[in-house]
Amino acid sequence: MQGEITKPLITTQTAEGEIDLRAKKRPGEMIVQGFLFFCGAVSILTTVGIVFVLFEEALVFFRDPAVSLVEFFTKTMWQPKIGAFGIFPLLLATLLTSIIGMMVALPLGVAIAIYLSEYATPRNRSILKPVLEILAGVPTVVYGFFALSFVTPILRDAIGKDTVDLFNMASAGLVIGILILPLVASMSEDALSAVPRSLREAAYGLGATRLETALKIVVPAALSGLGAAFIVAISRAVGETMVVAIAAGSGPRNFASWGDAFKNLALFNPFKSGETMTGHIVRISGGDLSYNSIDYTSIFAIALMLFVITLTLNIISQQIVRRYRMRY
Repeated sequence: MQGEITKPLITTQTAEGEIDLRAKKRPGEMIVQGFLFFCGAVSILTTVGIVFVLFEEALVFFRDPAVSLVEFFTKTMWQPKIGAFGIFPLLLATLLTSIIGMMVALPLGVAIAIYLSEYATPRNRSILKPVLEILAGVPTVVYGFFALSFVTPILRDAIGKDTVDLFNMASAGLVIGILILPLVASMSEDALSAVPRSLREAAYGLGATRLETALKIVVPAALSGLGAAFIVAISRAVGETMVVAIAAGSGPRNFASWGDAFKNLALFNPFKSGETMTGHIVRISGGDLSYNSIDYTSIFAIALMLFVITLTLNIISQQIVRRYRMRY
């Protein structure tokens, strides 16, 4: 009929005749696509549910008349039994153990990554990579007892039993560094290996040594990936639970005032015991707490702080990747 619009046939001419090239429905592929969409939706809804419960319970804590938001961020004592809710002692222990862990994991992890990507033969790489994966597969509770029964005695013998407590943040931080070492090494090695081979060959053509090429060409070119690896590792260190719960201590390192905290730089002493935010959550939640008590809701306030810290680190990681990403 005149004016009727018809869809053109998409065909091709071959020796056997015309072949229809239009997309055909594939039920199997549609099922896989639907399943993947379902998995993504479940993960998103689960995350939203966790965040909702976290904020809801934390809001109950901050609405309690005994809790002051200003004191929560400014006081130097955490003792829920007497109504002291200063997050600083828990936050301090978390930062100290994380910093010590990163001081161990970052340089060693980058060194391992440079060796694997620039120096190791295929045979050596095939041996070392599984070894790193084995370290990543060891349960964290094993790392905790390793810190308590092996690292702590070495520190006490080397520095002095009067200086190093039986439970201390230094041994916990060192073992956290060992714990996250495979993560740093693996992600850094992936970032270094993604640098095009042509950059290395150009450096060799100009007379650079292998070390100069690795440090002055490959590492700067992979800076965005290395930065993302560092931020992810810091997030992992901040969220570590069992190592600090076993080896760091079972009570917050409280200070009567900020003056006592800075006296002789006592707050920076890693050889004393201290309780991190995750360690405190484990200890308190394992006790006999009544539902909706202030001790119970304080767990969610601490968890909210951890959520904010890790979310901030992830945002920083994304900004670093976008800022320093190089396209080849």
